[in-house]
Amino acid sequence: MPPLRVHPVNPRYFQDAAGRAVYLTGCHHWDSLIDNGERPGGFDFERYLDRLEAWGHNFIRLWTHEAWTYDLQPRPYLRMGARFDLTRFDPQFFERLRQRVVRAGERGFYVSVMLFNGWSIHDNGEGNPWDRHPFNRRNNVNDIDGDPDGRGDGADVHTLRVPAVTRLQEVYAAKVVETVGDLDHVLWEISNESPGASRDWQYHLIHHLRSLDAGRHLVGMTACFPGNRNEDLFRSPADWISPGNSRGLQRSWQRDPPPADGAKVVLVDTDHLWGIGGGRDWVWKTFLRGHHPIYMDPLDDDPERQEARRAMGDTLRFAKRIDLASCVPDTKISSAGYALVNRTPGAEEILAYLPRGKAKVDLFDIEGTLHVEWFDAANGMSSDGGPIAGKGKLRFIAPWNREAVLLLTRSPSPAPLERGPGGEVSRATGR
Repeated sequence: MPPLRVHPVNPRYFQDAAGRAVYLTGCHHWDSLIDNGERPGGFDFERYLDRLEAWGHNFIRLWTHEAWTYDLQPRPYLRMGARFDLTRFDPQFFERLRQRVVRAGERGFYVSVMLFNGWSIHDNGEGNPWDRHPFNRRNNVNDIDGDPDGRGDGADVHTLRVPAVTRLQEVYAAKVVETVGDLDHVLWEISNESPGASRDWQYHLIHHLRSLDAGRHLVGMTACFPGNRNEDLFRSPADWISPGNSRGLQRSWQRDPPPADGAKVVLVDTDHLWGIGGGRDWVWKTFLRGHHPIYMDPLDDDPERQEARRAMGDTLRFAKRIDLASCVPDTKISSAGYALVNRTPGAEEILAYLPRGKAKVDLFDIEGTLHVEWFDAANGMSSDGGPIAGKGKLRFIAPWNREAVLLLTRSPSPAPLERGPGGEVSRATGR
């Protein structure tokens, strides 16, 4: 798993060392790194990877928490009795960080390593974690005060207001880079949902990480909360971003994601849209608008989430089958509005999502024979639709007359792909 770069030709996607376009998708869970007393019993990391592998995913977001309303173990800093020594790191935390990043890579997953968490500094409606934060003056032996105005929260910790705090954060970032920066399958994420006022602090840390890492790994910036402005993400120095819903947009990232223009690689995370939410249709729409869908997941048995998990694996399999580097989102070619299109002469491809199982597809500028494959997004079964003549606007109706994925290619596949009940894939004979 070589280090990723932004694809130089199609910057909607990543590129590996072999020059292949890389599409990332996967589920992530809050306890993937730190045990949280809110959910006693610890987190079975290996079983988590087993499930993602069965669903066909290739990405995880490795969470961190600076503090929470429940006890967290392990923590980055050593405790001296009841308080932290901010000049001494806890080896247990960094050993676990390395073990889990290494293991994820061995299992075939790229890993976004999160450094900070905005839900650790103030009350977002689930209690105030500041009382347990290491930068709360009562909780450290170093006389570090992340709340100089005595407001009862740590909002200033995710700004550049307190230079002593910023310096400690820079040292911590250096320790994280020292711990896992030699591993190729790593991406960096500055913070999960820090407040809108954290923008300049996050920009500063993006540059700081690049200086520590010599640009080896890509750096991401994700949606702020509260006070998110997606323009701050798109204007940022980050290599990849995760937007949030913003008022006043014609398209909602939940219902109708805007097509990617290549300004940034966009990992669209349900965390910043619903919290927990999104179904199979959202996954397909997001993928076919040129983005990378990722999913905050309680890992339960909810039927809608089960469908979304499998859909992410399905989109990854299709992403590997088409020439993704040559594909761009096209909202007009299909009347349904969701399609990736490769217009390379002689190698044209159209991958479209039809929420109602039917659509008109405009093939006026694509002449000659195309081969049709249908995919039933609900049950993972494929059907060979045979050849058709291009040139014109053609009406397509799925064999089952309901939600479907349509693939048009110049050459037929050796056999369509089918997904088993656990997410596993096999070749099927055409029908």
